[in-house]
Amino acid sequence: MPISVFAHCKSYPAGIVIAVFPNYVKSNGRVSVAVNRRRQAVSLLLAVVASCVMLPCMAAVTCTVSATAVAFGTYDPLIASATVSTGTVTATCTLVSGGNTTVNLVSSYSTGTSGTYAARTMKAGINALSYNLYFDSAFTQIRGDGTGGSQTGGASFNLTNGSPTQSTTSTIYGRAPASQDVAAGIYNDTITVTITY
Repeated sequence: MPISVFAHCKSYPAGIVIAVFPNYVKSNGRVSVAVNRRRQAVSLLLAVVASCVMLPCMAAVTCTVSATAVAFGTYDPLIASATVSTGTVTATCTLVSGGNTTVNLVSSYSTGTSGTYAARTMKAGINALSYNLYFDSAFTQIRGDGTGGSQTGGASFNLTNGSPTQSTTSTIYGRAPASQDVAAGIYNDTITVTITY
């Protein structure tokens, strides 16, 4: 008695198809059908077992990340307050195929040219201007990879066939401390944002 189990990557569980082949008995010139009771019991048991086993269903998801620059503008070393600016980072995930799925994103940020999260640096030739990037407007949670006093970011999406694409945008808070005696120039740094899911 064959039993076929088909796994579908849809929003419904695995489907089960049961085919019963009866025994044909010829008696007094008539053909009658006699179904073996033991065979029915086995098929029922196998059907119950098969329905309890959930085959893994994989969903295909793609995610992208984009960001806008944190542009500090003109830095004046004679001003007693820090120079601040904001940018944004956006993560978007799309369910390409398969069933409903939850995507847990983790975002991490490189140190840039400084090699440390304690104080990132923008460079203009050999001159350096200290700054950092934060999750909060109070400038206490450094964006990083979870090391050196930094933190990673995160988001969670519940992607469905009815809502296959979701995104989130977060504000990046930038701060360059006051009173840095730096030479005039164009200072920049490059930060790489990586998302894992």
